Amino acid sequence: MSIFKSWRNPFKWNFFRSDDRLLLILIAVIVGSCSGLAAVALNRSILILFDWLHPFRHYWWAFILPAIGAALSSIFLEKIVNEGAGHGVPEVVYSVSSYGGLLRFRSSFSRIISSCLTIGSGGSAGPEAPVVMSGAAIGANIASFFSLNDRQRIIIVGCGAAGAISSIFNAPISGLVFSIEVILGEWKASNIVPIAIASVAGTEISRFLQGNSIAFAHHNFDITFFDIGASFGLAIFTAVVTIFLTRSLKTVRGISEKIQIPLWVRAAAGGCAVGIIGMFLPVVLGEGYHFIGSMINENFTQGLLVVAIALFAKIFATSLTLGSGGSGGIFAPCLVIGSLAGLTYYRALAIIYPSLSWVNEGCYALLGMAGLISGMLQAPLTGIFLIVEITGGYNVILPLLIVSSVSTTLCHYIEPASFYLKALVAKGQLLRPGTDARVLSDLSVPELLERDCLTVNQNMRLGEFIHIIKKSRRNIFPVEDEKTGRFLGLIHLDSIRSYIFNSDMYNAVFLWQIMDTDVDKVYPDDDLSEILNIMDRKHLFSIPVVANNKFIGIISKATLLDQYRKELMVQTLD
Repeated sequence: MSIFKSWRNPFKWNFFRSDDRLLLILIAVIVGSCSGLAAVALNRSILILFDWLHPFRHYWWAFILPAIGAALSSIFLEKIVNEGAGHGVPEVVYSVSSYGGLLRFRSSFSRIISSCLTIGSGGSAGPEAPVVMSGAAIGANIASFFSLNDRQRIIIVGCGAAGAISSIFNAPISGLVFSIEVILGEWKASNIVPIAIASVAGTEISRFLQGNSIAFAHHNFDITFFDIGASFGLAIFTAVVTIFLTRSLKTVRGISEKIQIPLWVRAAAGGCAVGIIGMFLPVVLGEGYHFIGSMINENFTQGLLVVAIALFAKIFATSLTLGSGGSGGIFAPCLVIGSLAGLTYYRALAIIYPSLSWVNEGCYALLGMAGLISGMLQAPLTGIFLIVEITGGYNVILPLLIVSSVSTTLCHYIEPASFYLKALVAKGQLLRPGTDARVLSDLSVPELLERDCLTVNQNMRLGEFIHIIKKSRRNIFPVEDEKTGRFLGLIHLDSIRSYIFNSDMYNAVFLWQIMDTDVDKVYPDDDLSEILNIMDRKHLFSIPVVANNKFIGIISKATLLDQYRKELMVQTLD
């Protein structure tokens, strides 16, 4: 028993206490390896289920297969593990920004099972975001097992996300960049080393179990001057497609939520629609990695019209899958949609300018993937490194930079928040480290409350009030109803100086006659960001706090900013 207790409390070990970085590195190896195993398990499970169902896709009733998978996924999440539908990345970001990275243990496997059912049956979604949720939950629970503090746990959650992404794509740099750029939202030296190690650990697990190969290998591309110029047009086109995909997802989800039927029925209906589309255009089914490879290697022989139809069909299939309640991520659909967008753009260029020498269409499929990923996530570095690593396309780095940066910029201009963060921003729940919202979220009104104001009642004469002024160090006095204690207003000394120095008024004036009743007031549960905005907007140096219509104290701007500075120092300390 004593050995077990010693293991459960590693901070008792002086060796680990001596260097926080060493402890995080060792835990990063464990978390990255576990996340890698989770990613491999999900990848293999999807392939097995998809292949097992493949013979049935030739029957006329095959369209119900995605419906069955989506319904089972929804029932599993809603009824068995009690979690909501979706991909899970916003939940990870929210836990990092608001709860120190705390995640439930069941999240480490729930999304793996639900997304396997959705994608393996033919739903148009990807395994990446669910496995990020799984990896992050594994990291959070291992961090809790080792009794890490909030700062350390957040880093380990980032390690779990990085290990998952790097394992599923065999792309260690992409895992590192995605975790820091999207999940944690801050580039700090203390974050990079353990996350990089976890990313490598996850990659090595994947390579050991699945082999070391580039996901979408291809021949080298010979980029011309015309292709560099055309990259700007492709960036604009991928940005338009990204916005269309974003709005389509939002519209389908909004319509789905308004329909008053059980969630699993909605998910099944969306799955049926995807199955019907898939009977005519198989490219929309599942994660679609096979079709990406064929497009990059110029084996996708369908004409321009079919490719353009497939592009919009994949968008609608993804919207129906995720918007109606299916479980899965947006990574893989973005890669497929991006490839189709690049192919559509190239074939249109070839028709409009047939005499120019263009690089082959596989390069444009690759660039289209970068544009969609960068625009959808609004994370250009993730888009660039991911495409380079999964395709080996280092020779197209210049057009990659153009497409990723321009697409991200345009998408951010039209949709200020990325797909993963949109819901959090709308709810005011995106609290990045070091930002005003995050710093103030860790403070509360009761913490800043100053209770040394002397209260007076409205029927007090000015002469009596003069004696109270002598006892107070404040220049404001809250006025209360003498019977009920209800807060009525404030008296500001600066506003009544003419009365104070006129002794003839002492017995003639009551406080209710000179108090200010038009007073801004706040409550103990109010958000400090909004309180600070009120004080700035109305040039207030203090504001009364009221609870149950009774005055309980004031918040001064000096105290608020002083505590803000101290909290900011704590949050930005490496």
